[in-house]
Amino acid sequence: MKFECLSAGIMVVDHLCTPIARLPEAGELVLADALPVSIGGCAANVAMNLARVGVVVGAAGCVGDDEFGQVALNILNQGGVETSGMRKLPGESTSGTLIINVAGQDRRFIHTVGANRLFRAGDIDWETVRQSRILYVGGYLMMPGLEIPGELTELFRKARAAGVRTVLDVVLAGTGDHWSRLQGVLSETDVFLPSADESERITGLSDPIAQAERFRSAGAKTVVITQGDRGTVLVEEGRRIKAGTYPTTFVGGTGAGDAFDAGFIVGMLLGEDSLGSLRWGSALGASCVRAVSATESVFTREEALDFMRQHKLPIEEI
Repeated sequence: MKFECLSAGIMVVDHLCTPIARLPEAGELVLADALPVSIGGCAANVAMNLARVGVVVGAAGCVGDDEFGQVALNILNQGGVETSGMRKLPGESTSGTLIINVAGQDRRFIHTVGANRLFRAGDIDWETVRQSRILYVGGYLMMPGLEIPGELTELFRKARAAGVRTVLDVVLAGTGDHWSRLQGVLSETDVFLPSADESERITGLSDPIAQAERFRSAGAKTVVITQGDRGTVLVEEGRRIKAGTYPTTFVGGTGAGDAFDAGFIVGMLLGEDSLGSLRWGSALGASCVRAVSATESVFTREEALDFMRQHKLPIEEI
């Protein structure tokens, strides 16, 4: 085995502000306590969080040959993520997101796709996939190169045939026929992890159970829909679950969904059933929101285990 998990997809450098009282008016200056720069993007966040809990993890994705590309690689390496699967593209800029945090409000995002637009399924080394236990792809539908018909579906098919479990998450920007771009990949997806907002935009359905069943009808084996502070919904063969949330102190929501994904993957690697994986995902998600950046406050393995011993996740089978 090369990796317990190969995390492929969106790689971003986040430019954040600590919570401000209000948005500035045109021409006005509003002060923040800090303006941190950190790693971001689904695949980078999941890789960092997995490394933090002791998982052997590699990253596959694209950054530019600008200074922020090197920042991203440095942060990943320092976080314990193996980066030989990363490509630095000459003449391209690294993807970035400006994240504005206003106290008491949801985050606001301004994003540039940058080098992520050129990432393709062919950039994910097959031998590395074959030697991994889980292949996670994060940020699908935000990487045009990854949507070349059939390529990711075929990679997922080969991975599953080799005994590698496939996990998928999406990011949506704008409107469009997201369903037609997604359903082929779902036919080869073991675990699909969208948010409720994304699910509604993809399916046109408002009920998370109905959303999950729609994704299952396309072939996804297990579907977990995250709903922020309203918890999660999990649907798989013979099981429907509604889960609440663990207690936490909310500072910022950036990366919470990615932390959930990482925790769910940890549960899979530990041999947990779906309920156990749901607890792991919910615990890491709860730890993430204690800071404005996507990874700095995520639990270590020991912290997560201690937290789950002290707190019970509300779970209802329906």
